[in-house]
Amino acid sequence: MNDVISGIVWALAPTVLVGLLFWAIMRAIVRADRNERKAYSRLEAEERARRGLAPKA
Repeated sequence: MNDVISGIVWALAPTVLVGLLFWAIMRAIVRADRNERKAYSRLEAEERARRGLAPKA
């Protein structure tokens, strides 16, 4: 019975590890995109304020 359980664990381990790796990479990409958009919006707002333009809705 122990061999069956260890076989199942060894069979599922690569799939689980690849899934976790994919999740971590996608999370990093989404966070980086969110931070980049926030920084771009801040920069754009500063530029609009400097030029005296109305804020973008």
